[in-house]
Amino acid sequence: MSKQVGVKDSLLHGDVFKTMLSLSVPAILGMVVIGLYNFMDAVFVGRMVGPEAMTAVKVSYPFTLLNTGVATLIGTGSASVLSRAIGKNDKNTVDRIMGNLVALILIFSLIITAVGMIFTPNLLKLAGAKGDILSEATRYLKVIFVGSLFVNFAQSANMVMRGEGKLKIAMSIMAAGAILNIVLDPILIHLMGKENGILGAAYATVASQITQAVFTLWYFLKKSDAIRINRVKVEGSLVGQVIGVGVSAMLMQVMTMVQQTIMYNTVERWGSGSWQTILGAALSLQAFAFIPLWGISQGYQPAIGTNYGAKNYDRVRAFTRTFMLAATTLALLFYVPIMLAPKTMLSMFITDERIVAEGAPMLRVLFSMYIAYGVLILAITFFQAVGKGGAAALMALLRQAALFLPLVIVLPGFFAHHVEGVFYAQMITDLVVLAIGVSLMAASFRSMKAEEKEVKSNSMAA
Repeated sequence: MSKQVGVKDSLLHGDVFKTMLSLSVPAILGMVVIGLYNFMDAVFVGRMVGPEAMTAVKVSYPFTLLNTGVATLIGTGSASVLSRAIGKNDKNTVDRIMGNLVALILIFSLIITAVGMIFTPNLLKLAGAKGDILSEATRYLKVIFVGSLFVNFAQSANMVMRGEGKLKIAMSIMAAGAILNIVLDPILIHLMGKENGILGAAYATVASQITQAVFTLWYFLKKSDAIRINRVKVEGSLVGQVIGVGVSAMLMQVMTMVQQTIMYNTVERWGSGSWQTILGAALSLQAFAFIPLWGISQGYQPAIGTNYGAKNYDRVRAFTRTFMLAATTLALLFYVPIMLAPKTMLSMFITDERIVAEGAPMLRVLFSMYIAYGVLILAITFFQAVGKGGAAALMALLRQAALFLPLVIVLPGFFAHHVEGVFYAQMITDLVVLAIGVSLMAASFRSMKAEEKEVKSNSMAA
């Protein structure tokens, strides 16, 4: 218990900058290694099997977000409830969180596996997959769906570790799985041969996820200081809180699936087959560049949730300023090389120089708002951390569906090369959602100020 007290004390009373570093560095590293799964699958398959197989992996990716969405729904919601419970010293809630998480993960994962095994070809056709790409993507995605239970438990429980403030342990477990995946990818692709290489990549991913799940289960059964898996049961009093906060995080994942499916379908309609390859590579770079920002948001969540639960609003403001400055600085590390050398970045996935040259200008467009993504992601995380799931859900829905989808349908008609409108739709959407997010956060901080003044006034009157 003393270690848990130490983490809580650091969150509530430690130096803001040092605490930000202690939370963010392991969280960023942990999220980077998570993102290496699909990224490295695409790189190894593209290099060792061919561009069609790489495209099949990338077309499959949006549907793997069904698993990520479930893990995020339950994990983010549980982590938010946990960090606020720690701030309030609510041990009863803390003791029931993991049993509730395991029960929900079992239910949702079995559903996803069943649906995925039956409807995988139909899902891929929605993304415009045809011919050999459809066949290869179906083989890859069915194997991934078999591992649903393992990846969902490992990822959601890992989020609870982060909510507890144990980001180094969380990073270590995720790193073990990611490193194993990187090692197994080329080995299994080679052993299975070019014809079945895509299955080798899928088997490597599932084996790595099983390893993560085993380590994670061991931690919560044997090593955690304060949060253990007690009775596995759906806790009615917690489900509403978990889902209320987690649904916004889930929407970010599930709506990304919808968004990318529409994007693949639209570029297939307006462009040649090479544009699906360009989009697949561009979205791989975008997804990987997003990961460190998601990582820093994972460090931000326990800092905000714990202090908000303790009504320590000065530190909520201080942490927000510090994390946003750090996130913007981090974004520059990806923004600059992508904007300066888009051809080099695309060449990591595509060996055809003609396709690389064709896609480079649109990669710049897709990344034009990336410099502000740190602020955008932290705004969504802020509302999740303080239990205001509605505001977070609004931003997620606007970014992934309500605003983006009309734009991606309409904008191609305004460009000589219609396919370019797909990339500009994302840029305009991000600009609008960023403005909304900043406005909503400003309103929340004004409410905190008003509450502080009211408490101070009541104290003086007493």
